[in-house]
Amino acid sequence: MNIIRDWFNRYFSDPQVVLLVLLIVGAVLAIILLGNMLAPAIAAVVLAFLLDGPADWLRRRGVSNIISVTIVFVSFLTIAFIAFVAILPPITGQFAQFFGLLPSMVTTLQDLAMKLPEAFPGFVDEAQVAELMAGVRAELIDVGQKALQFSLGGITNLITIVVYTILVPVMVFFFLKDRDVILAWLGSFLPAHRPLVRSIWLEVIDRTGDYARGKVYEILIVGFSSWAVYTVIDLRFAAFLALLTGLSVVIPYIGAALVTLPVAFVAFFQWGLTSEFVLAVGLYLVIQALDGNILAPLLFSEVVKLHPNAIIFSILLFGGIWGLWGVFFAIPLATGAHAVIKAWPRKNGDEIERKSDSTS
Repeated sequence: MNIIRDWFNRYFSDPQVVLLVLLIVGAVLAIILLGNMLAPAIAAVVLAFLLDGPADWLRRRGVSNIISVTIVFVSFLTIAFIAFVAILPPITGQFAQFFGLLPSMVTTLQDLAMKLPEAFPGFVDEAQVAELMAGVRAELIDVGQKALQFSLGGITNLITIVVYTILVPVMVFFFLKDRDVILAWLGSFLPAHRPLVRSIWLEVIDRTGDYARGKVYEILIVGFSSWAVYTVIDLRFAAFLALLTGLSVVIPYIGAALVTLPVAFVAFFQWGLTSEFVLAVGLYLVIQALDGNILAPLLFSEVVKLHPNAIIFSILLFGGIWGLWGVFFAIPLATGAHAVIKAWPRKNGDEIERKSDSTS
């Protein structure tokens, strides 16, 4: 018991540490318990967070706050409308076509797999292949049905459409316009002297903002580049596969491996084991290699300085807690956790590192 008491006194004797722990626990519980209820507000906060970078860029060049926010907000609505009208229809159409053709694709794959016992007698028998393909067929059809049910049942829900197309943009505008007022109001509930919380908050906000905006740029660049490549080689479902390729960068390492399967699956169904199939898969791997070795380092060289295992662990942890948003913000959240660890009291009794109040 003395060991536990000494440990507790060493790490929680400082009220700044207690305040930090209470804020972290409160934020996690609020998101877990109220995340679904507050989903539109969370989406609005995330969008405002992404748009605050361009607005701040305009403010630093002498443009007033209201004009900066208006320019950025109108530009955001224009881009969203263009995407909804010009990009979403072909993607959703190819999405439905892909899952509609999925059973026939599986049948083609099964016909090829049934030739394996002849090619490798003694190693593979027909019963094993049939059992394997039956499982694959069941899993793929189940995924297709769930995907179609989600698209038809969730996207066409009138209440959801109204909330996300009207309420979220309104909230985004006011989050951008009254950012300082909202942050000051939230800060009024905290102790006036909070250097530890302030220092960690500034580091997390700075890193998270750069990461989120860079990740959006990366998704757009990879997505449109993939669409151009898939269109040139005449790969079926080019828009749908380009969307998957762009979104694959959200989950480092894991996303690239997972999206290889649908790209290879479609290429095989379209061309079989031919040079066109090899070209399609090869170009996909080239896109991922260019993204991982050139584009991502350029966008995140000063933002992400974490070990690959730490990145994978954070994706699994935060994705399990907060789903898609947890996956998207896994790396900045891990960076924030690293900032907390750096500021935590050391075992040798060193004082907590703090930034001066002048950073406020």
